[in-house]
Amino acid sequence: MKAVVFEQFRQAPTIQTVPDPAPSAEGVVVKVEATGLCRSDWHGWMGHDADIVLPHVPGHELAGTIVAVGPQVRRWREGQRVTVPFVAGCGHCPECASGNQQVCERQFQPGFTAWGSFAEYVALDFADTNLVALPDEIDSATAASLGCRFATSFRAVVDQGRVRGGEWVAVHGCGGVGLSAIMIARALGANVVAVDLTEQKLDLARRLGAAATVNASSSANVVHEIRDLTGGGAHVSVDALGHPATCMNSIRCLRRRGRHIQVGLMLDDHARSPVPMDRVIAYELEILGSHGMQAFRYQAMLDMIAAGTLAPQLLIGSRISLDEAAVALPQMDRFDGTGISVVTRF
Repeated sequence: MKAVVFEQFRQAPTIQTVPDPAPSAEGVVVKVEATGLCRSDWHGWMGHDADIVLPHVPGHELAGTIVAVGPQVRRWREGQRVTVPFVAGCGHCPECASGNQQVCERQFQPGFTAWGSFAEYVALDFADTNLVALPDEIDSATAASLGCRFATSFRAVVDQGRVRGGEWVAVHGCGGVGLSAIMIARALGANVVAVDLTEQKLDLARRLGAAATVNASSSANVVHEIRDLTGGGAHVSVDALGHPATCMNSIRCLRRRGRHIQVGLMLDDHARSPVPMDRVIAYELEILGSHGMQAFRYQAMLDMIAAGTLAPQLLIGSRISLDEAAVALPQMDRFDGTGISVVTRF
């Protein structure tokens, strides 16, 4: 099969012909019809993920059709259209038994713990626990965009953040994760303040429902501006980027008893970023991480999409080829463009 491969961290990926995958006993092989290009893939290429063994095929947001099924798989058959959370639970550990597959002790992550979806085919383990059937009305490009950024934002806003109608939600960073969070929070009836460095991304945030925006590149004080806009601070704030500055701003812009959700990855030099613990204690703030979403929670998200309440297809910024993905991956630290790039041509 054709695949994007990098043989060394921080060295240019290439298009190679590699062997087709075979399903594990509990897994399936999916013919990839679309796969999203995510900054998490860039972190993997940079060497920030200890699970990656070289040479490696990245890619973890995907949709496609099952073409092979392992002997122990009971729920799935060839020909079904599916997607999968980027964090897949083993189905056997205590966390999976409690319904928390997103923090499974033996989690399977395509594009990290195993070869991923920047290829014509991808092998997915623990299929019965993790695969999600796709309704006919959701095209593959839209479905691929759900796998990491949109689903992660859904769980962050709905399950972790517990956002309610009328609350103020601040979203720091208007990439794929942030724009997803804006759309979802607005669908729940919240008022959203979007924060970014570029007017182009803030314009898109407003079109997706942001009630107010803050340009961090020109603002004298992002925290004060958010607190003024919200009449005392956000009820919920999401760091959708993953940087010490956005993490700090997200916590400090909260009103008393507010909830901070860390979604953006904090890796490498940022892994031990400072937290204003004096404010956390004095304001009784909640600080919550959010790491993917369980497969069984997808139905609530899919129901909102079917009802037209959520429109993740609006977040797709460009549809590119697999060859273009090999070029674009090392450039993801530039934060160019708006929306989500999806590979649809293999």
